[in-house]
Amino acid sequence: MKYKFVLLLSLLFVNCGIKTQKSIAELNAPVFQDLFNTTMSQDVSCYRIPAIVTAPNGDLIAAIDERVPNCGDLRTNTNVNIIVRRSADNGKTWSAIEKVLDFPEGQSASDPSMIVDNVTNEVFIFYNFMNLDTEKDVYYLHVVKSNDNGKTWGTPQDITSQITKPEWHDDFKFITSGRGIQTRSGKLLHTMVNLNSGLHLFGSDDHGKTWYFIDTSIQPADESKVIELSDGTLMINARVNGAGMRYVHTSTDEGQTWTTNPAPELKDPSCNGAIIRYTAVEDGDDKNRLLFSNANSDKDRNNLTVRISYDEGKTWTEGKTIYDGPSAYSDLTILENGDIGVFFEQDNYTKNSFVSFSLDWLTDGKDSYKKPEK
Repeated sequence: MKYKFVLLLSLLFVNCGIKTQKSIAELNAPVFQDLFNTTMSQDVSCYRIPAIVTAPNGDLIAAIDERVPNCGDLRTNTNVNIIVRRSADNGKTWSAIEKVLDFPEGQSASDPSMIVDNVTNEVFIFYNFMNLDTEKDVYYLHVVKSNDNGKTWGTPQDITSQITKPEWHDDFKFITSGRGIQTRSGKLLHTMVNLNSGLHLFGSDDHGKTWYFIDTSIQPADESKVIELSDGTLMINARVNGAGMRYVHTSTDEGQTWTTNPAPELKDPSCNGAIIRYTAVEDGDDKNRLLFSNANSDKDRNNLTVRISYDEGKTWTEGKTIYDGPSAYSDLTILENGDIGVFFEQDNYTKNSFVSFSLDWLTDGKDSYKKPEK
């Protein structure tokens, strides 16, 4: 009898332990917030192409296409606007939808991307523009700037002539959606694609007053992201249509020449992904860490995954699945509290969700973020 009682008590404690562990896991599980979905407005066909940054004051700015008559891309859509929502509490709550760009019917703005200038505390939104009434299939490349952490935006500027060649006038060209970077020297850098000539970089050395074109063709590459490594090397992580994986391009001479390597460990279904620096020893962090997100599949747009590199992109962890269902374009940002934020297309473009989580959750307790001492 005594043995049975002890056994029963032991089983009770084991069951309680299992429930406790499960409860802790559930409590730590990321919460998905659908920021833009097809039920929000009867007048909007879909919301596509997410971009997100953390503004200089810590606010989150989530930008996206508002595609009105149909869900098609720029050259097939007469009414596409750039809209944003903002969060001042690390993504817990969000503002109402705010329109940044709303051109007249027949003129469309698409594919938002952002750069934060941490020297001037300005935020730039880049986008691709087309007037389908007067110049159908002619792409113009624009930028608009905010001086107040995304609350208001200035007058759009056409920078096409600064960052492309005159003979490209009729070419299919676009600035990559998502984000560009600011290097340690203060330079602003971003990627743009000409489907006839490959991937190109453009930049600014005067905090966005003027822009210039870096005349080097990088191939194979489509939509891509550039980052700066700890030694100053530029690295581009590129979508390559039909390859089933990503390609990586590196330059040690500020983008004049490039070395190209396939990255078969980074499966990819020809879809825009994201890469961002999380921590840097040079900033006082304990480790160098890069983050990469994409639809982790060689064929289908699903299984959104976030990976970590501890050796400046030479190798990557297997990563953790954030969402195993249909998922396409994604963008990453680092929250003011050190958590990781992901903004991505979900469920066949019917939702666009924001989710945040800690480094501890992402690595199943193997790594934790430590705020650097100042």
